[in-house]
Amino acid sequence: MPTEEERVRITRLPCWRSRPEVSPLTGGMTNRNFLVQDVAGRHVVRLGHDVPHHGIFRWHELAVSRAAHAVGLSPEIEYAEPGVLVMRYIEGRTLTPDDVRDPARFGSIADLLRRCHTELPHHLSGPRLRFCPFQAVRNYATPLRAANSPWSGRLDELEALNERLERDITSTAVAFGHNDLLAGNLMEDHGRLWLIDWDYAAESSPLFDLANLATNNLIPSGAATALLEAYFQSPVEPAVIRDFRALRVASLLRESLWAMMSELHPAVPFDYAAYTRETLERLDAEMTRYD
Repeated sequence: MPTEEERVRITRLPCWRSRPEVSPLTGGMTNRNFLVQDVAGRHVVRLGHDVPHHGIFRWHELAVSRAAHAVGLSPEIEYAEPGVLVMRYIEGRTLTPDDVRDPARFGSIADLLRRCHTELPHHLSGPRLRFCPFQAVRNYATPLRAANSPWSGRLDELEALNERLERDITSTAVAFGHNDLLAGNLMEDHGRLWLIDWDYAAESSPLFDLANLATNNLIPSGAATALLEAYFQSPVEPAVIRDFRALRVASLLRESLWAMMSELHPAVPFDYAAYTRETLERLDAEMTRYD
């Protein structure tokens, strides 16, 4: 449930056309989400401030969200002020990892990502952030050591893995990526797919989005080749597959250190320690397959 402070802040926003009714929404690991009903209909309110240690800046999220709506990827932003984002509610359902793993959906998901990578930047004005999973790991490692994180004993090993993976990558392609492709950030509305939550959106490798989608939703290696072919609309070269496999590991490596940092700086009530353990287990399994 919203706290009294959250309820007061939401109800006092000047965008409502009648007294709003506020109820919580699930999801969100760096922000709080609420469903709001007024006479004009239903809306989603996101409360969240900058999280610099995760590279989250709300001014950039707002600019990207508006560009994503202009392309038809995301719902309309109806109101914004520092720490608050109000958007149109989508009458649909959130996808599950099982949905994302279904090869019958690969074509529509790949099309969504291509439009994000190629069309969205044409509607984005102002400065753009850059996302690099390898630099993110380096950025996390230093403060984790300084804070004597419970996971400090693994940092040397994980940093060495990070350097190895960065050397293994041969692709230099750059696109505008979403970079947080959990199933919960994909929604379906009468057969139409939507991509939401642009906290980590930035210029990055298009292959990282595909690898991130695969690891977040447990897409096995064999099926992932079909995902790549759906995205590139052609058979993929062995070098692309090698880079993709390296980025699968890099995606889980970055996620593991993200979770470690979130243990030290929790943004919302969530068991970040359990999430760290889970991502490290998946990272170890993915690294075994990579080797």
